[in-house]
Amino acid sequence: MVRFKNRYITVEISSPNVPECKPLSIKSAAIYEALLDIIQHLHGDFGVAAVKTGLVAKYCNENTRIAIIRSRHGPHQFVTSSIPFLTKIGSLKVILRTLHVGATLKHSFLFIQKYHRQFLDSMWSNLTTDEDKKALEVAMTEFTKADIAMLKEKLM
Repeated sequence: MVRFKNRYITVEISSPNVPECKPLSIKSAAIYEALLDIIQHLHGDFGVAAVKTGLVAKYCNENTRIAIIRSRHGPHQFVTSSIPFLTKIGSLKVILRTLHVGATLKHSFLFIQKYHRQFLDSMWSNLTTDEDKKALEVAMTEFTKADIAMLKEKLM
């Protein structure tokens, strides 16, 4: 018996039509369908057949605009090569940027935490007044252990 090796592709979804402060209304099923369409267009029936059995849009956060896509090891190259060409999910124009390709969901989650921490550090350095820095600090400390546990449970 051989275990299936998977790859988890972490992508950032941005849309020129939706402001950064508003959440995107994208479902995992829409990402899955759009990926299959673009793989069909770029790699044909062979690409779709290779990818389809293991392709799952595992996680999609509308607020942070981060999604995790699972694919089998090997055919994941069809997925990663198709992601830059994906310009539309449903009726929404999007730009997908591959952030990380990992072997486990846990490592993808750890990468997302590190990525958000770097983003917050850059936001912190751009703030000029002490009031703004204090407001950001209060907003970040409002996350409780229950919220973090709920997020981990959702991802795992």
